[in-house]
Amino acid sequence: MAKFDYFVVFAEMRTGSNLLEANLNRFDDLACLGEAFNSHFIGYPKSEAVLGVTLSQREDNPHLLLDAIQVAVGTNGFRYFHDHDPRILDRLLADQRCGKVILTRNPIESYVSLKIATQTDQWKMTNAKHEKSTQISFDLEEFADHLKAQQDFQLKIQKAMQVSGQSAFYIGYDDLHDIDVINGLAQFLGSHIQLDALDDKLKKQNPAPLSDKVSNYDAMKAGLAKLDRFDLSRTPNFEPWRGPMVTKYVAAPKSNLIYLPIKSGPNAAVLSWLAQLEGVSTDELSSGLKQGEMRQWMQDHAGHRRFTVVRHPVARAHAAFCQHFLEQAGGGYAEIRQTLKSAYGLKLPKRELRPETDKQYDMEAHAKAFHGFLKFVKNNLNAQTSLRVDPAWASQVALVQGMNEFAPIDLILREDQLQMDLPLLLSDAGDVELLGETDPYADRLAAIYSSKIEKAARNAYARDYFTFGFEDWRP
Repeated sequence: MAKFDYFVVFAEMRTGSNLLEANLNRFDDLACLGEAFNSHFIGYPKSEAVLGVTLSQREDNPHLLLDAIQVAVGTNGFRYFHDHDPRILDRLLADQRCGKVILTRNPIESYVSLKIATQTDQWKMTNAKHEKSTQISFDLEEFADHLKAQQDFQLKIQKAMQVSGQSAFYIGYDDLHDIDVINGLAQFLGSHIQLDALDDKLKKQNPAPLSDKVSNYDAMKAGLAKLDRFDLSRTPNFEPWRGPMVTKYVAAPKSNLIYLPIKSGPNAAVLSWLAQLEGVSTDELSSGLKQGEMRQWMQDHAGHRRFTVVRHPVARAHAAFCQHFLEQAGGGYAEIRQTLKSAYGLKLPKRELRPETDKQYDMEAHAKAFHGFLKFVKNNLNAQTSLRVDPAWASQVALVQGMNEFAPIDLILREDQLQMDLPLLLSDAGDVELLGETDPYADRLAAIYSSKIEKAARNAYARDYFTFGFEDWRP
C-alpha cells in the first residue's frame, strides 16, 4: 500500500517551488500538477483544466479537484501558497494520507526575488542569455507584510501537524540542488525510484548579492535591524480576522487626533479636513508609524482622541467596485478583476471609462455589474470563494474589531453626519469645515440604485447593517 494517496508542497512565490516541481516530475511514480488551487488559474497560467477539472468547476467545488488528485494513477500532488484557495486547507492539514512537503527560503531573499520578477515579468529562466535584471527599492512595511503572511501560514501548518501527530518533510531553498535530499524526499513520498541527475533546464535568476539588487541597501539593513519579529499577531482568523493596520493611521499633533481610515471610505475628505486643522498639506500629515512608534506618539500626546468613519455599505461597496474594477487602478487588483470576469461572469469594460457617457458599458450595464459584484462579496465574506477578502470590501465590523485590538476607538462617526460630528472631536473647532465632496461616486450610484441592489448589499453586509444600524441607502 502506498505511503500517501497524494501530496502537497507548501511553499510561497520565489522559494524555488518551480525547480522542486521539475525535479519531482522526473520520478515516474510522482506527479506535481502545478498550482492547482491558485485563485487566478488552475495548475498553470495557460492551463484550462487539471485532471479534467476546469477552473469554473473548481471554483464551484474545490473538493472535486482534490478528489481527482487523490485517486489519480500514481502519487499526485500540487504546490500550495498561503493565498491559494482556503476552502481545502483544513482538509489537507487533517488528512494523514496527504504527504506534506514544506519548502522554505530566507524571506528577504524571496522578497527581493519577487520584486525583481514582478518588475521584469520574468518568472522562469532556462537560458542565462535571456536573463532580465533590475534593482528594486526595499520597502520595510511591504516586507513586514510579506514576512507576516509567510510566518502566519507556517504557524498554522505547524500547529496542525502538532495536534494531529503528523510529520512533514522540510526542505530549504539551498537543498534544491542536492540530489541526495531530492531522492530522500521522493522516498518520503513513497517513490521507489532514485535519480542519478537533477533537472538542469531551470536556471537560477539574479545570482548577484543583495547589495547589487537593492538600490537602498543601507536603508534595508537599518530597517531590518529595527523590525520586531516577535510582535507579529497570532490571533485566530474569523472573517478573516483583521489586524489593526497601525501603519495606516494618520496622526495630527496640533489637534491631538488620530484618524483610523477604513478602505473605500471618505478618507480623502477627512484627510483634507485634518490637513486644514494642522495647517499643512495632506502629504505632510504623519502616517506610516509602526505599533511601537504609535504607542510612543500616544504617550507624548496626552488627551489624544482616536476616531474612524463608517460609510453606508452600498456606497462603500460601490466605491470599491468603481475604484478597483472599473477604473483599473491596479495595486494588486488586476488579477482579481480578471477572475471576476472569467470565473464569476462579470461583464467589465476593457478600459477605464465613465458609464455615464459610454455606449457599450452604460449605466444599465454598470448596475448589472455592480449587482454581480455584491453577490461575489457575499460569497467572499462567507469563505465561499478562493479569492482573498480584501480590506477594500471587507466588512467594516471586522476592520473596526481589528483596530480595537491595538487601542479602543474613541469615536465611530458616520459619513452622512460628518459636517455635524467632526467638530465634536475638537475643543475649539473654529471655522474649519469639510473640503469638497466625500463620495466622488455618489451621483453614479444614485442613478443605478434600486431595491435589488439594497437587498444584495444587505445580504453581503448583514453584520454591518446590524452592528451600525444602517437604514436603506439614500442619495
